[in-house]
Amino acid sequence: MELRPYQEEARRAIEAEWQQGNRKTLLVLPTGTGKTIVFAKVIQDCVANGDRVLVLAHREELLEQASDKLYKACGLATATEMASQTSLGNPARVVVGSVQTMQGDKRLAKFTRDYFDTIVVDEAHHAISDSYQKVLKHFENAKVLGVTATPDRGDMKNLGEYFDSLAYEYKLPKAINEGYLSKIEALTIPLNLDITNVQQTAGDYSAGQLGDALEPYLEQIADEMVKQCQDRKTVVFLPLVRTAKQFTQLLRERGMTAAEVDGQSEDREQILADYAGGRYQVLCNSMLLTEGWDCPQVDCIVVLRPTKVRSLYVQMVGRGTRLAPGKESLLLLDFLWNTERHELCHPANLITTNDEVAKKMTEQQAESEEATDLQEAEEKAERDVVQEREDALKKRLEEVRHKRRKLVDPLQFEMSIQDLDLANYQPAFGWEMGPMSDKQSATLERFGIDPTTIGNAGKASVMITRLIKRSQNGFATPKQIHRLEIYGFQNVGMWSFEAAKSMIGRIAANHWRVPFNINVQTFVPSN
Repeated sequence: MELRPYQEEARRAIEAEWQQGNRKTLLVLPTGTGKTIVFAKVIQDCVANGDRVLVLAHREELLEQASDKLYKACGLATATEMASQTSLGNPARVVVGSVQTMQGDKRLAKFTRDYFDTIVVDEAHHAISDSYQKVLKHFENAKVLGVTATPDRGDMKNLGEYFDSLAYEYKLPKAINEGYLSKIEALTIPLNLDITNVQQTAGDYSAGQLGDALEPYLEQIADEMVKQCQDRKTVVFLPLVRTAKQFTQLLRERGMTAAEVDGQSEDREQILADYAGGRYQVLCNSMLLTEGWDCPQVDCIVVLRPTKVRSLYVQMVGRGTRLAPGKESLLLLDFLWNTERHELCHPANLITTNDEVAKKMTEQQAESEEATDLQEAEEKAERDVVQEREDALKKRLEEVRHKRRKLVDPLQFEMSIQDLDLANYQPAFGWEMGPMSDKQSATLERFGIDPTTIGNAGKASVMITRLIKRSQNGFATPKQIHRLEIYGFQNVGMWSFEAAKSMIGRIAANHWRVPFNINVQTFVPSN
């Protein structure tokens, strides 16, 4: 099987990380972009080098998918460690193992600590849980690849506590733009659902209390679905089996063909097959289908399980992002959840990790009466956020106009060059979280940046890289930008070094006043 360009890039990046000494690395691919085939090919390379490999997951469906892909794409047979099945005595070089089974003391004791050379953790956002850590620590000398579509966790423990690096990330907007995933349209439904009294447990809203809070609104929501989803193949996520069954009945009463599936459904496989085959238009579930199930024809997702956990939200929406014949887009219905906390995930969180942009997108979508393309909405929100930052910068510059500073404030510089990625950088792995080095501090000062408010080595490194690149490309320095902005010049961050130098020279020659024939609000340098 020939890999797509980004899949081949990911494969090479993973192996490069291991060769560089980062033995625990992450691969982040959106749902539907083929993470299983990528790690299957990586495993094939490992086996070719003589490695014995363990694929570790927490659900039987994930292990079956991995085993199937390894055989079909790479010709590799696998052995199994799950319940009563054991790989011991099986000549296969690849073992697929259930973490629930592998973590048992008796099961682990059967394996020497160097038994596996490489471990692949599927759905790696679970990797820092106690069960996974027990297995990973037993085989602590093995290379580890964590694979996930969602590199964050609801309990706020950063994956960087365990993994050394992020080998490769293929982001959702790029996957959509390059034609590998369906475009997403979001529609905000004007129903104000009150969940202010719902408590939190384990880092998210209590499912039991959410079910109780949601029940009074189910009929209104069903009415909205009749309006919006008549021609859509829909999956609905609800907090409880009870509410899923109740909602299914309400949809049926309104003439929609709907089915409910849960972990106790005796005919679960048949229901899923019937849904895929077209017998049902709507499939309701209580969080059963977040992982290990795919139906590419799904073109509408309804999230009635509000969450503050981005990984969970991404998993729910990911059930509808795959391409399918005749499928033009995925419609995502969003609701106005009334809560005192502002941590809820919305469609904006799928496409941006920038909190300001996400908030602006959510506000603008709530004001729209039509479905909006998420990428177009993000572009508009980004423009508005940049404008608001520029307005804030102007106000700040007015406040410091007459203050003399030897070094430029890094936040001011970030806003001046309109670099949202730099402004919103968050450290993720190992050394990035530590304090900056004396060498980094000295380098920042040499570029004219005040290092005292840069809180970690990772941010310092990114800032220095940006400064070096700007210098190599001939852009204005931080000090030049700061001085010209004090005089009121606009967009100086995009000026060249020579243009900034020339204007500062003209101002200096004019007794440090702007020449009378120059309008600072509209002036654009010729070079």
